[in-house]
Amino acid sequence: MTGTVGSWRMVLTAIVIALVAYMAAAYWILPRLWRHYEHQRGLSGMSMVTHTAQGIPGDPINIGLVGTEEDVVTAFNNAQWFPADPITLRSSIEIVGSVLLHRRYRHAPVSPLFFVGRREDLAFEKLVGGSARQRGHIRLWRVLDKGEEQRPVWLGSATFDNGIGFSHYTGAVTHRIAPDIDAQRDGLIGDLTRANMLEATYLVYGIGPTLRGRNGEGNRYHTDGEVKVGRLVEKGVAATAPPQENPISLAVALKLAIWRQMRGLVVD
Repeated sequence: MTGTVGSWRMVLTAIVIALVAYMAAAYWILPRLWRHYEHQRGLSGMSMVTHTAQGIPGDPINIGLVGTEEDVVTAFNNAQWFPADPITLRSSIEIVGSVLLHRRYRHAPVSPLFFVGRREDLAFEKLVGGSARQRGHIRLWRVLDKGEEQRPVWLGSATFDNGIGFSHYTGAVTHRIAPDIDAQRDGLIGDLTRANMLEATYLVYGIGPTLRGRNGEGNRYHTDGEVKVGRLVEKGVAATAPPQENPISLAVALKLAIWRQMRGLVVD
């Protein structure tokens, strides 16, 4: 009898140790190991998620750019991304007409989001098809006046509008985003690369791996949680070689490998 009790105690002790080890790894060790800001140390501590005007967590930050405002505007212009019009009565009527009547509106407004205490500084979009119903878009905030490269740093949230729906939280008519926000992030970096507007790219930590996130309208999204940063060419002088891809650490490579396996569990 004593031997049986002792065996059960050993089993319970092993289970407790395993649970403690799991909790420590999942909630403390690995999240800290994967956080990396060596390329832009000034970004450490930022929340990496936007908010709506009502304070609801919105789209996550997934893009970074290095360069002046002139560099940013020139790069997007060359990549055939167009600045979004401000929200006015006229632009609101135009975007409704674009969606309902399938008319092109390359400068359709985007709803405001807030990050680092203010709404976006710049917003750009790229239509897919003949109307503003489907479009890629990005909101950008200037977050550092001088980063590691001694140039301004911008953070942005890039998503793809794939239709019209109702907000899960307010009931308002709004765009619905495609859940794979990494695809839009990578697609935008691809557009800037093809336009020869990038000198280098690298990753910094964002919100972390997220399988079933919700944005400010209640739309689902999933992401590996990385922010892809592109260092822009200066004054629009086209790059003469593909952008240099800065290497990632073994810990980040491990995280991305795990994510690729977890990603298979998601159904868009």
